[in-house]
Amino acid sequence: MTNIQLYNTKARTKQLFEPIDPENVRMYVCGPTVYDFAHIGNARPVVVFDVLFRLLKLIYGSENVTYARNITDIDDRIMAKAVDEGVSIRSISNRYAKVYAEDMAILGALDPSLAPRATEHLPEMIKMMKTLIDKGNAYEAEGHVMFHVRSMENYGALSRHSRDELIAGARVDVAPFKKDPADFVLWKPSSEDQVGWGSPWGKGRPGWHLECSCMIEKHLGKTIDIHAGGQDLIFPHHENEIAQSECAHGETFVNYWMHNGYLTVNGEKMSKSLGNFHTVHDLVTKFPGEALRLSLLTAHYRQPIDFSLESVAEQKRRLDRWYRITADVKAASSVPLQLIEALSDDLNTPKAISALDALATQETAAELKAGAQFVGLLMQDSDSWFQEGAADSVAADEIEALINNRIEARASKDFAESDRIRDRLEELGVILEDGPSGTTWRRAN
Repeated sequence: MTNIQLYNTKARTKQLFEPIDPENVRMYVCGPTVYDFAHIGNARPVVVFDVLFRLLKLIYGSENVTYARNITDIDDRIMAKAVDEGVSIRSISNRYAKVYAEDMAILGALDPSLAPRATEHLPEMIKMMKTLIDKGNAYEAEGHVMFHVRSMENYGALSRHSRDELIAGARVDVAPFKKDPADFVLWKPSSEDQVGWGSPWGKGRPGWHLECSCMIEKHLGKTIDIHAGGQDLIFPHHENEIAQSECAHGETFVNYWMHNGYLTVNGEKMSKSLGNFHTVHDLVTKFPGEALRLSLLTAHYRQPIDFSLESVAEQKRRLDRWYRITADVKAASSVPLQLIEALSDDLNTPKAISALDALATQETAAELKAGAQFVGLLMQDSDSWFQEGAADSVAADEIEALINNRIEARASKDFAESDRIRDRLEELGVILEDGPSGTTWRRAN
């Protein structure tokens, strides 16, 4: 069996991955808060840890790996949008959860084994809060339930933040009812006109951190193998998940913590005010999903990545080359060993891409296709790839109509009209290829 090395954020080093049970490997990745379209930064952990999911399934067997990616459908931003539109929070969350799933599928991400929703786990959340209160790790105050940070001796071990940083990072205002400024919310009250659920502490709603702890416990267990997400989640989100789960259960919560680096756009933080804010929903109308996927894999997942439309176009050209080379491959071979070795070294996707480039020859086309498909690329046949979206301004059936008109013009020896149509198609980014079997077309590079 191939050994997998993973960088463990908590240990600050690469470690040999040893699952608790090789026949029940469990991974959880923090999913979206569904109140708007996901941006390209949100897509990075989805794509990165989808590759890890694929690798784990290859090594341990598809039936032995469970990958959960949650849906956060309780959130003040969802509530605010629902009020603005005069609809229910379920209407908002269902709408954006559906779009999210569709957009991530276009990026080649496999469906997770489980996609639990926060709203389905209120009983588990209430149970955990009661346990934490009984153990002295949480307390009720003015309709809130707060986690008491000082009750956990090693709080902050994941992020290694100082006391001042812990207080500054607490996402609840320093209220007079808090025993300590760093204490964080498990439950907060809802007003009469706000969405809320019944609880022993009154009508209210859970804190974000609590949701993940309870979904993990219910579906994956008290201790899991891998918990992953963006670097921005290390503190306070993941730190607080550890506090809740380990204090409630008295057991290690997660054995391997993995975090992907930040994404910038053209060297700057993505911002709507800077005009460099890209949603996946918009990008997939301009680029093939595979080109976006490949661009997100060009940097090592733990490093920052600078995203640009130019870089996506460059990766599209790389895929064009791979698709041409593999056009005649009918059956892919087994996954190349050099690709598995690269990914087994802490998901070294740049090295994996280099391995695929080295296989981009006619002699090794079958290996190229097998390796690329393993990481979610070259999933179309070559003709479909080159015809899909051949020109943003014209649909495929219109292109076919122009080609048929050109064929008719040539048959009637109207070569001027034939040339005019060819020129028009070239303007639209369509290249014609006349051969013994007829005329085919493809997208220009």
